[in-house]
Order: sequence, then structure tokens, then C-alpha cells
Amino acid sequence: MTESLLPVDAYLVESLPEIWFGAVLFALGMYVVLDGFDFGIGMLYATRTDEHERETFLAGFGPVWDANEVWLVAFGTMLLAAFPRVYSRLLADNYLLTIGFVLALLFRGLGPELREQRDDEQWQRYADYAFVGGSVFAPLLFGMLAGRWLFDGATLPMVLTGVGLVAVSVVTGAAFLAAKTEPGLAAELRTYGIGATVAYLGGVVVLLGTVVLTDAGGVADTILSGPVAAVVALSVAAGVGGSLLARRGQYRAWLVSALALPTLLTVLIALLLYPAIYPPTGLLVREAVVSPLALNLVTVLGFPVLVVVLWYFKFLYGVFSGPIEREGYGG
Repeated sequence: MTESLLPVDAYLVESLPEIWFGAVLFALGMYVVLDGFDFGIGMLYATRTDEHERETFLAGFGPVWDANEVWLVAFGTMLLAAFPRVYSRLLADNYLLTIGFVLALLFRGLGPELREQRDDEQWQRYADYAFVGGSVFAPLLFGMLAGRWLFDGATLPMVLTGVGLVAVSVVTGAAFLAAKTEPGLAAELRTYGIGATVAYLGGVVVLLGTVVLTDAGGVADTILSGPVAAVVALSVAAGVGGSLLARRGQYRAWLVSALALPTLLTVLIALLLYPAIYPPTGLLVREAVVSPLALNLVTVLGFPVLVVVLWYFKFLYGVFSGPIEREGYGG
């Protein structure tokens, strides 16, 4: 008998289920980081009345927002491939939140497209409403979905998670635009970004304090652990340091600090989940993962694709790394 090319009853490496847990959270983090600043730009767009500035904002995210949503698809695909029971339960248990999130994404995407179709003030105003509304509700509902996933449906932590994602999106959106636009507008944007940073960090403290007091999701002990304390401390350092950089006009450095906030938020989610992957049912990573043969197969086929996607994003952001050009936006 010939040996199988892939092991049937054993993982390629013993820690492969944990590697896939990390890969799923990595895709989630990439989405929160990259589409987060798109949402932030959409929310900040509501503060503009000058048509030139509005076009500048649209041009800021126009070349990359479609690509950024690839990470949402990657998150769903990887979760389905490695943890199908979690995928089905997460969507079934949060059906209304999921549908609301998808609709918000739809309105966010349609707004700028429809705006260009007619040179009519009322038409453009309604298109702007769709764009801004979608940009607010998409991170709010996605954050609430994450909160239900983490905290077993506890209402207050769920809402605070959604509000926190809205706030951190404003931070990254402001920093992204400030790094790519002219100094006068950047100085105004930093005011919104610093205010949102304070709101985000304060919200994280309130959220974690609420979870500790109520033991929502049974993660109170985890929150009081050293790794979570380290993540919170790093978040405070990134937020405070980024605000100081923004005040000094070092906007590219501020952007790096701002993007660290949603990155650390994703690490916090991973710490609060593991070793469970679906706290509402107590399902653990190794209980929810597919069979060894299936996981080995998707590893061999899927990880090279992930490498290609990462290279593509490096190329994409290299091409559009310069200052905003208003003529360049469009979906």
C-alpha cells in the first residue's frame, strides 16, 4: 500500500488547530485595522461642508476600500474551513446583527458610487447620508457581533464593544487622512482623532471593568491576568504616544500608533477567547476544529493563497502610499 501524501489521523504539526485559530484572528484583525480606517473616513466625512474637502476624503479611501474588504471574506472563509461549527453558530445566533452589518456595508459602498451619478444637490445629500450612516453602523454592528461572541450575549459589554470599534475607527481614519493630506486639514483632523482616542481608551476601561464586575462570558479571571494587563498597558501607551505625535505634526508616526490600537484590540479578543472559540457554548478550539485530514488539506491549499494576498496588499499600499489626489478616487 502507498502512503497518503497527507496524514489522515494526525495534524501536519501538533499545534495546527491553534495555528488556524491564530490565522482566523489574524484575518479578523486585518479587517478591523484596514476597513476600520475606511469607516473612520466615512464618519469624519460628516464633519465636512466644503466640496473640495469631501472629494479629498473620498479620494483618500477610494483606491483601497474594495481591497480592504477582502479580509472580511478571508475571515469568514477561514473560519468556515477550519471551524465550521463556529461559523454556523455565530451566524445563526446573531442573524439580525449579521444582516444589519451587511446592509450597512452595502449603503457605505453605494453612497460614493451613487453620488457621482447625478449632479443634483438633493441626490448627493442622500448619497452622503447613506455613506455616513453605513460608515457608522457597520463598525457598531460588527463590534456588537464580536461582543456577543465574546461575552455570551451580555447586553452592556456587547454595546460597549460596538461603540469602542466606532471610536477606534475614527482614530485610524483621522490618522490615515492626516498622513496623506495638507497640513491645515491634518491639524483639524488630529482634534477629532485625539478626542476619539480618549473616548476609546476610556471605553476599554469601562468595558473591562463591567466584564470583571458581572463576569460576562466567564472571562473575569482572564481580564485580571498578566497578558491582558500588558495589552491594555500597550494600548494606553499607543494612544497617549500617538496623541503626542499628532500634536507635534508627526502624522505618519501617529498613523503607526493609531493602527496599533485595533491590532491590540484583536490580540485582546484572542486572549479572551482562547482556549475556547465559541464561549456561548463553551466550545474549545480542539473540539471545534475539522478532522486532521481536512485541516491538513486546507493548510496546504490555503496558506500559499494567504501569502499571495499579503504580497498583493504590500504592493497595493506601496502604489497608493503618496498624498491624496482627488482625481484618483472611485470604486
